Amino acid sequence: MTSATLTFLGAVGTVTGSRFLVEGARGRLLVDAGLFQGLADLRRRNWTPPPFAPAMLGGVVLTHAHLDHSGYLPRLVRDGFAGSIYCTEATAELASIVLEDSAHLQAEDARYANDTGYSSHRPALPLYDADDVAKTVGLFRPTELFTRVVVAPGVAVTLRPAGHILGSSTAEVEVDGSRALFSGDLGRPHHPLLDAPAEPPAVGTVVVESTYGDREHPPADDELLASAVTRTAARGGTVLIPAFAVDRTELVLLELHRLMEAGRIPRLAVYVDSPMALASLEVYRKALAQNGLRRRESSLFDLPEVRPVRDAAGSERLNKPTVPCIVVSASGMASGGRVVHHLRHQLPDPRNTVVLTGYQAVGTRGRQLVDGARQVKMHGRYVPVHAEVVQIPDFSVHADGPEVVRWLSRMRSAPRTAYVVHGEPPASAALAEMIRQDLGWNAVVPSLGERVRLD
Repeated sequence: MTSATLTFLGAVGTVTGSRFLVEGARGRLLVDAGLFQGLADLRRRNWTPPPFAPAMLGGVVLTHAHLDHSGYLPRLVRDGFAGSIYCTEATAELASIVLEDSAHLQAEDARYANDTGYSSHRPALPLYDADDVAKTVGLFRPTELFTRVVVAPGVAVTLRPAGHILGSSTAEVEVDGSRALFSGDLGRPHHPLLDAPAEPPAVGTVVVESTYGDREHPPADDELLASAVTRTAARGGTVLIPAFAVDRTELVLLELHRLMEAGRIPRLAVYVDSPMALASLEVYRKALAQNGLRRRESSLFDLPEVRPVRDAAGSERLNKPTVPCIVVSASGMASGGRVVHHLRHQLPDPRNTVVLTGYQAVGTRGRQLVDGARQVKMHGRYVPVHAEVVQIPDFSVHADGPEVVRWLSRMRSAPRTAYVVHGEPPASAALAEMIRQDLGWNAVVPSLGERVRLD
């Protein structure tokens, strides 16, 4: 009987904090090390020591660069982890950018909290700093796709394309004769830049995300964005788009350029106000030049409307633009970064529009705006919401419930168990039921901290 076990340390009952501990007789591996985001109770989990000694980990496998999968890595390093972090080359590049930005924002938030006294902690401290990130980046070990790599005694990993963002992968883990597949964040069959997710291998255990497990994405409707931009410009306002710096910003820029070229929206300046997004654009440009993406034009993001904003003074001027324009700024859920300052200044003005283009986790400002909040709290103060708020689902790069099931159905044989994670409770429950009904598999929604045997 196998001695391998799997413990669910995050992304259970929530879409954030992905962390899965795989243990065998001789080796121990962590799949993803993400930050918890959203509600205060979730964020506090980032400060809870893990139920294992980080120094005893044989390695970490990182499925992609988004903060809810990578953002806890520097804390592991601060607490003693010094092993290798296995991921694709593009993930290593993007995660370096994401983690450096995360450390900077945490330092800024702690400084602001201490200066204003709005934090309950005395003093407020960052979870990790730039030195921890530098040490973490030195541990990345870029790994080729479709290549089996031994990462710890008795433990091997094979990465395959996941189609979610540049560099994203699924992770097949072999330990003590058992094989488990972790979907990470699974992309959709048709991404403007990336290939579709690779065929899933036959394994005994599947751990699959369920961000959109309880819904089906509606047909693409670019009129939502086109009409929002057009009517905002007509009333002399600003279109503010909180966008994830990695992948989402790229897709938003492409769509805005396409609509301008078609004459469906006015030609406005598009300001990209996110150092992380600008750095990520460079990674995408390089991938294009190296034919790493489906679209081959290396100048794809050198669009005439785009105005990069690199300094704080330029960012401050965008708080109250003097002419209609579009501002794309991180973070995508309005939980931190420069976009928070723009929201504070622009939400009270009914001429403006906030366009939300991605999933908004419970407890984030983005989710509050989607749910119709008439005021949101930022930096210790409540700000009235008079601006128009528009949510556009077309930009989602998460597979919906039916798309996940279709991907799983391509597995050559059924696993003994499919564990459904990385979703709010209704979404996870709905996807588990869909897997049971459509595929006839044993599908389970695990609980936080639950430990199971691998098959």
